[in-house]
Order: sequence, then structure tokens, then C-alpha cells
Amino acid sequence: MIMLQYKSPESCRFDEVSLGEIMLRFDPGEGRIHTTRQFTVWEGGGEYNVARGLRRCFNLRTAVVTAFADNPVGRLVEDFILQGGVDTSLIRWVPYDGIGREVRNGLNFVERGFGCRGAKSCSDRGNTAVSQLKTGEIDWDLIFGKFGVRHFHTGGIFAALSDTTPDVAIEALKAAKKYGTITSYDLNYRPSLWKSIGGVERAREVNRELAKYVDVMIGNEEDFTACLGLEVKGVDANLSKLDAANFRAMIGEAVQAYPNFQVVATTLRAVKSAGINDWGAVAWMDGKFAEAIHRPNLEIFDRVGGGDSFASGLIYGLMKTNDIDYAVNCGAAHGALAMTTPGDTSMATLAEVEKLMKGGGARVDR
Repeated sequence: MIMLQYKSPESCRFDEVSLGEIMLRFDPGEGRIHTTRQFTVWEGGGEYNVARGLRRCFNLRTAVVTAFADNPVGRLVEDFILQGGVDTSLIRWVPYDGIGREVRNGLNFVERGFGCRGAKSCSDRGNTAVSQLKTGEIDWDLIFGKFGVRHFHTGGIFAALSDTTPDVAIEALKAAKKYGTITSYDLNYRPSLWKSIGGVERAREVNRELAKYVDVMIGNEEDFTACLGLEVKGVDANLSKLDAANFRAMIGEAVQAYPNFQVVATTLRAVKSAGINDWGAVAWMDGKFAEAIHRPNLEIFDRVGGGDSFASGLIYGLMKTNDIDYAVNCGAAHGALAMTTPGDTSMATLAEVEKLMKGGGARVDR
């Protein structure tokens, strides 16, 4: 059996490092963005959420590579990161010009949705410090060579930020492979990010190139279609019914197209309403398919970050056991729990994840 060859914990400073943008999320609670008079503020970002979940829920040593404009907003995001236990020593701080004409920090306004009204986001992230990252600005040899990293994660959100970020992602992935670090990538297709820079055609061009350097590829049905051109047959337009067999066929196509993939995983989500989804996952490793416990009619409080928490649970499971059955169930359980609390990041504990994996319910723990 082929197994992911993780470096030993003793040989590395970090179990996992993520590359991506971290924004302030403004949450109107039960209200809407365009009518609210107050927001709760969180931090969040697709790639970062994985590092935070691995640290807070799974107690691994994680860090984030990102960039901020050095002003009070950037320092507020840093404070959130510190509260999450993620190492901040790899953050690049860029001098602030006073008004954000040259560089700024990203903001993300997200309402949760209810019933027939889906969740909605409005991001304000143009000209951010991290979107201006260029190759040669991050010392990857220091990170992967001297410090040591067992697992590196990035994704399609970072790659969509600018014309330079795809090259930074490729530079990082190549360096990770050079030093024997396992790599993962979450396709995370966001139409709004690609809209003004070439749309789905550009997304497909960028992600097909990045996919060549990935060991563990993660995404959902829309991601694989938009980013890699792989069609999932038997899925209706409203995602109200999903068939795992069709996703297995799509994963098979992905593995044929990219023989470097050692693991492919996809979440299965059928949307009944904003607060009720069918939820599950399918994964492939070494010729074997594994399907997570299916959770029909899962009640959701805040769906944002559920896929990122699936990714962190999957990565933890792979690092802990190298067993795809355990990993996909760990990811699905963690993702389900993450959607029961507000904000992008997981508030779940490992004990809760393991309980849910074993079929535990929602009875009061006393």
C-alpha cells in the first residue's frame, strides 16, 4: 500500500503551514449587511481556517504565511490569529501609506442566510498586502528547509487574488516538494474573485497548472468543474440531490489527469435550505474509495468555513493514521461541527469530533 510519506514531528518546527489571505469578517448576526447597525468581527480566510482548525481542534503546531498593511486593522487581525494559537512569525508586514491608496487589509461582510434566503458575502479586498506578494519575497528555503514543515496547504482563493499570487503559490509548492513536505490544495472556486480577471477560463488555466504540484487535492462539485474542467454527472442545478457514485467517477477522472495526486477528496452537500443541508464526503487514496457517514438534513447555524474545517479534519486524519476511511470521516465530522457555530473558524474540540465520528448525538454532556 502506498502511504503519504510525512516527515517526523521531531524534525520539523511546524506540523502545518498555510499560505493565504486573512480578512476581517463582519457578521451582522441575524440581520443583513445592507440594513444592520452593528457587526460582530471575526477573522477568516480559506487557507488560514485550515491552519487554525488544525491548531485549535487538533492541537498541531501551525503557522500562516500572509501579508498585512501595518496599521491598527492589520494588528487587530494579528490579535485574532494569536488568540487562535497560530504562529505569526512568518507574516510579512508592509508599511501603510496612511489611507490605503497603495496597500490595505481585506474586509469580508457575510450574512448567514435563513430558510429560502441563502448566505451572502460582500468582500472588500482589492489592493491588499497579500495580493501584492511576488515570487522571491518569501524565504521558502528557510521555512521548508531550515524550520521544517510536515504539511503545506494553500488554495484557489489565494491564487485568484492577483496576477502574481499564482506564481507565489507555485513557488511555494515546488519548494515544499523539494524538502519532502506533503502538499494540499483546496480549489475553493469563487466566481466573484475571477470575474474581472478572466472568469472561469482563467481559473481553469491557473488551477490546472497548480494542480501539477499537489499531493492532496480538495474541492466540491463546483470547484472540480470550474477549476479543472471535470464534470460531475447526475447533479442538479440547485444541488438538492447528490449521488456519491457520480463523484467517484469524477475523482477517477481527476486521478487519471493528474497522476501526482495521492489523495482526492470532495465534500457532498445537497442544499435543502440555508439551514438544512445533506452533508457528506468522498475521498480516494491508493486506489481505494472511502465515503464518510452521510448526515441528511444537517442543521446549520453558519455554513461559511465548513469546507475548510473538512480540509483540516482530513489533513489531521491523514497525518495521524494514513487511513483514508478515518481521514474522510474526521473531515466530515469536523466540518459538520464547525457549521454549528458562528464565524469562519472551528470552535469544535477533538473529543467532539471523535464522538460524532462514532455516531454520538446531541444529548447534553453533563
